[in-house]
Amino acid sequence: MTDDFNIRNNDWDPNFQHHSIHTKDLLTITDSLGLELSPPLNPGPTRFMDNTWDSNSVIDLVFLPPDNRRFRQYMLHPDIHKPSDHVSLTIKVGIAETNIDLSFRLISKNSEEEENFIASLINGFSNINSSTITIKEELERVVQQMADTFKSS
Repeated sequence: MTDDFNIRNNDWDPNFQHHSIHTKDLLTITDSLGLELSPPLNPGPTRFMDNTWDSNSVIDLVFLPPDNRRFRQYMLHPDIHKPSDHVSLTIKVGIAETNIDLSFRLISKNSEEEENFIASLINGFSNINSSTITIKEELERVVQQMADTFKSS
């Protein structure tokens, strides 16, 4: 998760001497998502001010899963920020070197095959009893029946 959070805090901006009141809320949300603040490989300001009385700041943050090493490295590019006042961020994403075979079925629109497929779905779904869903296991059973109906149609 990355964004311009507009939250200055000395936890991620050593030039800022205070804690923002919004820091706790942000960290509570990211913690609930299983994310933690990830520092860039080359720390520095993420927003450059055009005036001389304000200081540059770190307000663009990246929160990543702590246990996923493939998404742990990102860089700031302070030389690439014009016309924006924010720097560009890049992250390297590790992609496994495997081939993934994909296949799909296609039904032509308004064809007889489409009509038969829809009729088969309607018939299959109408035979699924969903009135007994009161617990998680019943919901999972009904969803599995729907998946099986779709797969066999």
